[in-house]
Amino acid sequence: MRVVFMGTPDFAVPSLRALVENGYRPVAVVTGPDRPRGRGRKLQPTAVKQAAQRFGIETLIQPESVKDPAFAAQINNLNCDLQIIVAFRILPPEVFTCAKLGAFNLHASLLPKFRGAAPINRALMAGVTETGVTTFFLKPAVDTGNIILQWSTTVPPDETAGSLHDRLAKLGARAVLETTMRIATGRAQEHPQDNSLATAAPKIFRDDCRIRWTESADQVHNHCRGLSPYPGAWTPWKSGNLKILGSHVTEGTGSPGTVIRSDGRIVVACETGAISITHLQAPGQRVLAAKDFLNGHPIVPGSHL
Repeated sequence: MRVVFMGTPDFAVPSLRALVENGYRPVAVVTGPDRPRGRGRKLQPTAVKQAAQRFGIETLIQPESVKDPAFAAQINNLNCDLQIIVAFRILPPEVFTCAKLGAFNLHASLLPKFRGAAPINRALMAGVTETGVTTFFLKPAVDTGNIILQWSTTVPPDETAGSLHDRLAKLGARAVLETTMRIATGRAQEHPQDNSLATAAPKIFRDDCRIRWTESADQVHNHCRGLSPYPGAWTPWKSGNLKILGSHVTEGTGSPGTVIRSDGRIVVACETGAISITHLQAPGQRVLAAKDFLNGHPIVPGSHL
């Protein structure tokens, strides 16, 4: 079976590896262009391109625009049976309709919940106790296609977006392989999504990351862990912004945003309850545990974040 794989970031690499190691080596890999990254701003390949090169996949396609007719022609000329998309861009129909057996996408939520660009972050920010991965056939409306396979996982109360990302990447790789096997053997069954249950997971912007201390401790904690380690929940502090990258809910009362304790712990009052900050980052500095942070940045009880 001729498979084309499309993906860009680290999240997609386990899926590509699973395909290669189980006899579904793609005839081509499509990924984003090399971009300037790091302190030196040198051109760097995407995580998927690096993986494809390690696996010895020779045909790499890196379109600047997936809407370019030349890109659609390239994909059509591959004469593929199946397109597999994991964390790539929104494809036009002239690209994803040319595969004989269809094109499917891996999404990091239990669709129709959390449709959109940031399902992992938004799920944790919403305080879910369960999420998962979904494979579905593509259709023009984003994240709305018929579901092929869906697997769930429990979300612990203090899990961060970083650890959930890594877990779902591994679970998603298994789902991609199983979906590919079902399609290859004619066993894939699909069912439509219930649009009445749909929720959105839009892209995260800077202002979305600001902490609102006037929310409950549970809401503030979920906000912080849903944005950790990247892009990071923040609150104004001195002349810049302080990122809160680790927390848990604790007891305490006070005016929202007020520091209640700073004796090795940093406890901040919320509208109801309080959070204990475990890891944080001052502007231009590295992430520190609360105790280490206080050694260089005294914060007195009664101060306000």
